[in-house]
Amino acid sequence: IPVQCTHLDLFEIQRQREARRKALARKRAKEQVQLTPEPVEGREHVHVQTELYLEEISDRTIEVDTECQTDAFLDRPPTPFFIPAKTGRDVATQIEEGELFDFDIEVEPILEVLVGKTMEQALLEVMEEEELAQLWAHQRAYAELRNAELAEVQRLEEQDRRYREEKERRKLQHIQMLQKQKETTEKIAAWAFAKRYLTDLIPSVFSNLRESGFFYDPIERDIETEFLPWLMTEVEETLEKKVLGRMMLDCKLR
Repeated sequence: IPVQCTHLDLFEIQRQREARRKALARKRAKEQVQLTPEPVEGREHVHVQTELYLEEISDRTIEVDTECQTDAFLDRPPTPFFIPAKTGRDVATQIEEGELFDFDIEVEPILEVLVGKTMEQALLEVMEEEELAQLWAHQRAYAELRNAELAEVQRLEEQDRRYREEKERRKLQHIQMLQKQKETTEKIAAWAFAKRYLTDLIPSVFSNLRESGFFYDPIERDIETEFLPWLMTEVEETLEKKVLGRMMLDCKLR
């Protein structure tokens, strides 16, 4: 596989960068200020490095082409099982038959413990069941008693509510009865006062109205309003004619 790479280490790269920076600085200084006088005829100025170590000035990094061939692909072997390292020494001993314990003898206390614990647990479970049954019976009895008490309380509350409603209704009826009785008494007193007051009022009113002319005879009223004014007008006209005749007669006689 061809690979293009540089064979310069970090120090070499830094050195080249520093040299390039210095060259650019000298070029810029030369362009800005010309400190060296012009060369004489037949000669020319040449850039000379004055540093302690000479270094190659280059604008392009040196590159080299090289090739290498990798090995053929190999299968990865299976990962071995993890076996922890031993921390002690292996020892062994020989035990003959019957040296450790006799099963028929040693199993008896274990069986007694197991049977005893089983019986004890069974008795505890039976006692717990009986206790739970008694608790449930007490709860049922308490619930029935509580329900009965609640029903009695509701009945008493309903009865008290009915009593209060009946009391309020009776009070309202009594108030209405007293109010009607008061109104009736006031009406009777007003009727008696009006009757006693109007007993003398009606004749006096009629007499005043009669005197004021509100009650009159139609014929008499017609004579007073129609006939008498007409009669007076005719009498005045006749008297005026007689007076005029006498005045004319007196004038002729003179």
